[in-house]
Parts: sequence; C-alpha cells; structure tokens
Amino acid sequence: MPAPLVTVVVPSLNQGGYLSAALQSIAAQAVETEILVLDGGSTDGSLAVIEAWASRLAGWRSAPDGGQASAINEGILRGSAPYVCWLNADDVLLPGALGLLVAALERNPSAPVAYGQAFNIDASGRTLGRYWTMPFSRRRLAWRCFICQPATLIRRSAWAAVGGLDESLLMALDYELWWRLSERFGDFSYVEAPVACNRVHAGTKTKTRRREHHLEAIEVVRRHHGRVPWKWYLSWPWSVWYKAWR
Repeated sequence: MPAPLVTVVVPSLNQGGYLSAALQSIAAQAVETEILVLDGGSTDGSLAVIEAWASRLAGWRSAPDGGQASAINEGILRGSAPYVCWLNADDVLLPGALGLLVAALERNPSAPVAYGQAFNIDASGRTLGRYWTMPFSRRRLAWRCFICQPATLIRRSAWAAVGGLDESLLMALDYELWWRLSERFGDFSYVEAPVACNRVHAGTKTKTRRREHHLEAIEVVRRHHGRVPWKWYLSWPWSVWYKAWR
C-alpha cells in the first residue's frame, strides 16, 4: 500500500449518529490517509460503527481518556504521515478537500497550516450558510477565530515543534493552537474554496457550554496577544447571555 500522506484523527464521544458520515468523508478523499478513531468510551451506538469500519482504520480504541485534546494528541502521535489533522465525529470533509489543502502547503513550504472555507450544517446535514473565514492575519485573529477547524491541515513537523494541543484547554484548544503555530512559523496558507462542513447542533460544546467557551477564548487572546480587544467584552451579552436563553 502507498504510504499515507495525511494522518486524520477522529475524536469521538457519543457521536454515533454522525460518526459514519465523518469516516466516509475521509475515506472518499483522493489522497492516501491513515484514519485513527479515538473514542472516549461512548455508551451509544458508536462502538458498532467503529467495529464496522475497523478494517479501514489505521487504529482505534474506545475507553475513557483525558478529553478531546488528549485524544487528538494521542492519535497524531500514533500516526506517521507528513500532514496531520483532526475531524470531530460530527463534522465532514468535502470531496477533494485534503488534496486542495496538501497542494496549498506544497506551494508554500514556509506555511505551517493550510485552511479553507467551510459551510455550517445542521444535525440533518442541511446547509445553514458559510462559516466566516478570511485570509490569515494575526491582528485579526485577536478579534475572532476566523479559521474553521475541520477545514485545516497541519505539517507534522510544525505540530511536533509546538507540542500539539494544550491538554489543559477544554473549549478553545484549536484557537490556542493557531496562535502558537503562527508565533513560531508565521502566516498560514488560505484556500479560497469550501473544504469542510462544521455541524451545528444542540449537543456541541459551543452550544451547551457557551459561557466557558467565551471565557477560555478571552484567556487565549490575553495569553498570546497581550491584551483583549474591546470586541470580546461588547460581544459578551450577545454570545453568552442572549443566545444562551433563546
């Protein structure tokens, strides 16, 4: 078999209703992938889905773990491909996504990350609209995270250099990683084409733990930017209180 070009880690916990779609979207990519499913000990139908896919996976396990960041770090460490990413079990890649992202990194050898555009979809897969993305700028990153995580691809060498995800974080772990990678290596490569779908549903951490997410993101900005732009405080009533009570 050809050597894998991309390691894709799928962290999951009780996402059995979405997991098969996520795995199918990876398997359908035109580039060689190694897929590792790191399940946190699901009690729904996830294990049956994983076992049905076992012959097409580079590895999997289902057991309580240290959380999402820990599972992703574990999976990427177990892989060997020169490019790495993770796809949460409720998100999906679009056809040709990894090929576009690999090509972007090969065109720009200094970029640690390539990311593209994305759609938001609902629980049934219906498109809700575009995820707001834009070309990379560290100044703008302080104002909001305009990078859609499922639409990203990272050089393994860059991932290893910064030590992967911060396992102390629960909510803004991808946002914090973008800061460290850009501090160490510079600007990311932006692909102006949709490459992934971010699923928005009632069970996501962003929905169920909105206040914690907002507070953790503020601390990430303070840690890496040195100050917190006023936008974060003005958006507090909207993003935390108003939406929480809708």
